[in-house]
Amino acid sequence: MHKHISVLLHEIIDSLKPKNGIIIDATLGLGGHTKEILKVSKARVIGIDQDGEALELAKNNLKDFKDRVTFIQGNFSQIEKIAKGADVLGKISGVLMDVGVSSYQFDEASRGFSLKENGPLDMRMDKDGSLSAYEIINSWPEVEIARVLYEFGDEYESRRIAKKIVEERRKDKITSTLKLAEIIKNSVSKGRAFGKIHPATKSFQALRICVNDELGSLSKGLEQSLKVIKKDGILAVISFHSLEDRIVKRFFKDMASNGQVEVLTKKPIVPTLDETRSNPRSRSAKLRVAKVL
Repeated sequence: MHKHISVLLHEIIDSLKPKNGIIIDATLGLGGHTKEILKVSKARVIGIDQDGEALELAKNNLKDFKDRVTFIQGNFSQIEKIAKGADVLGKISGVLMDVGVSSYQFDEASRGFSLKENGPLDMRMDKDGSLSAYEIINSWPEVEIARVLYEFGDEYESRRIAKKIVEERRKDKITSTLKLAEIIKNSVSKGRAFGKIHPATKSFQALRICVNDELGSLSKGLEQSLKVIKKDGILAVISFHSLEDRIVKRFFKDMASNGQVEVLTKKPIVPTLDETRSNPRSRSAKLRVAKVL
C-alpha cells in the first residue's frame, strides 16, 4: 500500500469551493485531493497525470466514486487539448495543479528520484519520455551539466560537480542514483558533505526539472488553464520551490494587470505547523489562488 498525504488539503477545498461543477485535477497523483473534492461536493472530476502507474493506483483509490471521475494520462501542459477532447472547454469551475514529484514517485526507488534508496538513474515522470537523467549525466557536455545544476537547482558548486561527474563517467558509466549522490558528495566543499541536507539534493532537483521540462510545462499549463476555466472559476496552484513559485506569482500578476484574473492570495498560503509536523514534505509548499474574470 502506498501512503501518500495530500498537501494543503483543507486549504484546497476552501479555495476551490466545489459544488456541482466540473473540476480538473491536473496532477492527480494517487487521488488524495480529488477524493476530498468528491467527498464534500457533487462535482465531477477530470483527473490528469502523466504517470501511468500512479493513474492505476488512483483508479483503485477512487473506485467508490465510479463515473464521477474521468482518468486521463497526459501532462497539464496539454490541458486545453484534453478539455477539448472531453468537450468541457470553458465549462470548468476549477483547476488544481500540485506541481512537482508525488511522494509515491519519491518512495519508489525504481523511478530514480530517491537520494536514499538505490535505483536506476531515470527521473522520468512519464516513463515513455525520451530524456532521462542517465542520458544527461553520461552524455551531455560538462558545461551543459553545470548549467542545468545552476539554473534549475541553484547549485553554486555546479562547475565542481559537473567536472567530477565527467571525470567519473570516463572511468565507468554512472547508472544509479546512489552512485551519482556519492560522486556529488565527494565533489562539494567539506562543510556541505556532512551537513544536515544531503549535498546532492539541489542537483537531483535540477535534473528532475530538466528531464521533465517542469518549468516549461508549468508555464503552458497556467496559460491554457485560463482557456478551460469558465467565468468566476478558480485556478489553484501548489508549488514546492522558488523557481515554480516565481513563475506562478508572475503569471498571476500579469493576468491580473490585464483584467483576466483576480488574485485571491496576496501572499501564498503555506501549511500549518501541525501539517508540517505530520508531513515534513509539505514544509516548502505554497498555494496561490486566482479567480477567472
